[in-house]
Amino acid sequence: MMRLRQHLASSPIYTSAIARIRNKTHHHNHRQLPLTQKLRTTRTMSSSSAASAPFEKPRAVVKKLLAESQPEGQGATVRRSIGRHELRNLDPFLMLDEFSVSKPAGFPDHPHRGFETVTYMLEGAFTHQDFAGHKGTIRAGDVQWMTAGRGIVHSEMPAGDGVQKGLQLWINLSSKDKMIEPRYQELQSKDISRAEHGGVEARIIAGEAFGVRSPVFTRTPTMYIDFTMRPGSQLHQPIPEGWNAFVYIIDGEGVFGREKAAPVSAHHCIVLGPGDGLSVWNKSGAPLRFALVAGQPLGEPVVQHGPFVMNSRAEIQQAMEDYYYGKNGFERASQWSSSA
Repeated sequence: MMRLRQHLASSPIYTSAIARIRNKTHHHNHRQLPLTQKLRTTRTMSSSSAASAPFEKPRAVVKKLLAESQPEGQGATVRRSIGRHELRNLDPFLMLDEFSVSKPAGFPDHPHRGFETVTYMLEGAFTHQDFAGHKGTIRAGDVQWMTAGRGIVHSEMPAGDGVQKGLQLWINLSSKDKMIEPRYQELQSKDISRAEHGGVEARIIAGEAFGVRSPVFTRTPTMYIDFTMRPGSQLHQPIPEGWNAFVYIIDGEGVFGREKAAPVSAHHCIVLGPGDGLSVWNKSGAPLRFALVAGQPLGEPVVQHGPFVMNSRAEIQQAMEDYYYGKNGFERASQWSSSA
């Protein structure tokens, strides 16, 4: 989704560029481009015990944050956790929004450079289209993994009636990857790798759980797993050493880190400390659903100006100029506007 801070919105270069793009009336013939990579995987069930044994050094909860609602885009509302002043970023993660959007609200034409967006639909459907001709709709359970790289201008709008819900995660790219060509990886719900063990179901968007791996290529090494735990079940999920990790609770409540800890409820983001992996217990009488996300830190400077994320102020200024003047990846920006 578009993240436009007040200081970006007041920039003469940026505001004039936004006005220029929004006032365009030119429309193009949508087509699927080679940069779109659709991945198909086989659902796999596993009885592996790799994630069923407690750890010597379980990761503890070091921070807990309730995602609070705020306006975003055009009339939309999101619950933001990572990306707020309390948790500006968690290397390599820049932002996490839980969005809840109904027509006519949405996220009309806006640019990105220097990072990736991962959109995971929980309910309803969203239609995405960009200035390179890529267009598609993702529905409940589908994933779109978009590498913005050197530049994308796109829109993300509700595709149906009622409330459309999902998660959008921003993942930083290393300095060597910030100016690569854009690409997409798209998975329909039926093609996402799955595994189940001991009352715990895993939908593996990226990384591995219960011995089952996702086919998604993560340029910044990342784990992203949607877990659902039945009442009375427990989980012990390994996380690579040195990676930063967090949990976002979608539904229900659970005990995280140590068995005697207080339960944590929906819409909370919890940051995990160092250790071997995550331990979770569902001691409630209802299912617990949460996303576990972990990534290898880049250890590089992060300079962000709204939808542009680079390593220096000079690179941010260059990104704004490239967008305004339509160069270095934004050549098609001046000739395009979405059907939204």
